[in-house]
Amino acid sequence: MAPSSRSPLESVSTLHWVAIALALVTAVIHLILGIGFLPHWMGIAFLIATAGFGLGIALVFLDYRRRLVYLLGIPFTAGQVLLWYAVNQPAGLGDLTAAGVVDKVAQVLLIVVLVVLYRRE
Repeated sequence: MAPSSRSPLESVSTLHWVAIALALVTAVIHLILGIGFLPHWMGIAFLIATAGFGLGIALVFLDYRRRLVYLLGIPFTAGQVLLWYAVNQPAGLGDLTAAGVVDKVAQVLLIVVLVVLYRRE
């Protein structure tokens, strides 16, 4: 059988692009926060999260074991939400920042999209 000349990007669907955009939003927010918190351990944690989202995006673009990427991305992203809640313990809307709201909405939507992608493949 001849090797495929098809580019991995040809298999990136609209739903993949939605997931990539959501992962980029949260990656950029984590990057900005990470740089801002350095050299504190929280800065390093934010940068590790940035790297995780970036790695997931790259693996999807490379069409490398996407189903596994989705499966690992779900708890990774959910962990970000749970850690944020544990660290910040918001009591009301006044405790939320614009960046926090954008990030958590992007992450919750990313989890939904990853579940859909996982179930489709």
